[in-house]
Amino acid sequence: MKKHLSWVPVAFAAAVLFAGCQSTTTPENQTTETVAKTYTIEQFMNTIAIGGSDFSPDNSKVLYSSNQTGVYNAFEVPVTGGEPRQLTSSTDNSIFVISYFPKDERILYSSDKGGDEITHLYMRNPDGSSKDLTPEPKAKSTFAGWSHDQNSFFFLSNKRDARYFDLYEMDVKTLTPKLVMQNEQGFDVGAISSDKKYIGLIKSINTNSSDMYLYNTETKQLKKLTDHKEDIKYAPETFTPDNKQLYFLTDEGGEFQQLKSYDVATGKIADVEKADWDIMYTYFSRDGKYRVTGINNDARTEVKVYEAATGKQVQLPDVPAGDITGINFSDDENMMAFYVNSPTSSSNLFVHDFRNDKTTQLTNTMNPEINPDDLVKAEVIRYKSYDGLEIPALLMKPKNASASNKVPAVLWIHGGPGGQTRLNYNPLMQYLVNHGYAVLAVNNRGSSGYGKTFFAADDQKHGDVDLKDCVEAKEYLAKSGYIAEDKIGIMGGSYGGYMVLAGLAFTPDEFAVGVNLFGVANWLRTLQSIPPYWESFRLALYKEMGNPETDSAALYNKSPLFFANQIKKPLMVLQGANDPRVLKVESDEIVAAVKKNNVPVEYVVFEDEGHGFVKKENQIEGYSAILTFLDTYLKGKPTGTGSGTSN
Repeated sequence: MKKHLSWVPVAFAAAVLFAGCQSTTTPENQTTETVAKTYTIEQFMNTIAIGGSDFSPDNSKVLYSSNQTGVYNAFEVPVTGGEPRQLTSSTDNSIFVISYFPKDERILYSSDKGGDEITHLYMRNPDGSSKDLTPEPKAKSTFAGWSHDQNSFFFLSNKRDARYFDLYEMDVKTLTPKLVMQNEQGFDVGAISSDKKYIGLIKSINTNSSDMYLYNTETKQLKKLTDHKEDIKYAPETFTPDNKQLYFLTDEGGEFQQLKSYDVATGKIADVEKADWDIMYTYFSRDGKYRVTGINNDARTEVKVYEAATGKQVQLPDVPAGDITGINFSDDENMMAFYVNSPTSSSNLFVHDFRNDKTTQLTNTMNPEINPDDLVKAEVIRYKSYDGLEIPALLMKPKNASASNKVPAVLWIHGGPGGQTRLNYNPLMQYLVNHGYAVLAVNNRGSSGYGKTFFAADDQKHGDVDLKDCVEAKEYLAKSGYIAEDKIGIMGGSYGGYMVLAGLAFTPDEFAVGVNLFGVANWLRTLQSIPPYWESFRLALYKEMGNPETDSAALYNKSPLFFANQIKKPLMVLQGANDPRVLKVESDEIVAAVKKNNVPVEYVVFEDEGHGFVKKENQIEGYSAILTFLDTYLKGKPTGTGSGTSN
């Protein structure tokens, strides 16, 4: 099966990515002030965000998505470099490329309506016309890989039952789908063998545990491959090119996910690859010449490429400093497309030709008006929480921060629960730091990437132990010597937005302000209204967060809405009207409740966005409104209300 790495943009802070060098020591106070040029939000957003990649059938071009036009559209660029060509011209709904059709110039892409997450698969013809290949209006469809013979592709759809995703195969000539596997038990598809005979499946037990199954498409037999009483994760990743082994990830016997193999014929399990951190993924090039592994190395991505036949590690190309991600091979395995994301630069697309050992940079996405020397790196720090547990975090501080020039600061709390703020370029954080704010992104207990014990440490204790980690992060900043102790706020998106509301409601004297991006205010409603297509994960989520039918008292007590009368610090809320995960009513109600306290409240709603904001004009409005709010209520600068806000 020909795979393409799925790619979704970082949507306005649903999950924030940082990039930078690493350090495990507390940074020393700066004693000299450095002046950096200040840039506007328009200048920051003139940097282009791109993602996805695929080689054209003749290997002359690379396909990718870009928000150069304000929303994501499809572009292609010659592998030798040159001017990109825009292929689609959407002005409202973002288009995320999947691939070219393997034997012609048609392209396959995914899109939804205004962020509603009901994604459909579309085909763009060479003449520019497009066709919806999955037209059922209420059904969500996602790409699941090309067949190895390249005569079809697989996709998942919940058109039969809104709760479950069945697996289909679409013939590229007739564009007629055929049901491959009817999903009645809430499985997630992990891997499909290149001979189409086997499907590796995942069954969630809870967020810390899962089972693995093997489905035979010929005999229709389903075989359970795992048997365990303790919490262990198992996840099929890929089949070997000869279809004899299923490679899977598991944290069995240790803290971190390792790569193992299951022999289809004998059932024998063997070790394949280990690391000191979680292995995030592994996959083969089309005919198995290369294998790629991604490792979550202390919040950064470490990629390794192997010659599959020998196991020898391939020397990666010499490129600008940063993480290599998104590796994709041409079908003939002679070329490799990949991204590089550096501490002070957004992602750029490269192509490496193995035949002449030549690497070509295909894009230059940073706004040339921004001097990279004016941007700041992020560094990994660790601090002790209330109970002695060591908490990792990513620190960005203004160049002029010092003991003689103390600056305000904002905690950034990631989404999830169970997410992770990673080292990568992020325009919002650079914008805030460029305007004088230190940012500390907290990977509180419950975050992924630091072992299964750390990941499970906040289960059924949300809004308590994880919030205490955030309070201790504030104390860490207050003791740094270069932060204004009374000017530390808290900000976050999705679950991080909940943590903002929890911080203001449950520890009302700790944080000076809060910025909540589409965060949960009422867990009872949110858990009762999760989309039907989350059914395979619903019980696992209930086991982590609580069941609204049986744990209503506990969920009530961790819901900030019911304690909004305790909020006394300025609050800003941003929300997408089409959000299917955290409904707009959540933000409406918390805003109305806090206003009764005679507390400054600003509310920004985007009618054409969902769970995260992907349109450039909305990002510009939202980012600038956040800065205006912080300048007014945290920094204490009399700047007025700013665009996009209402009181």
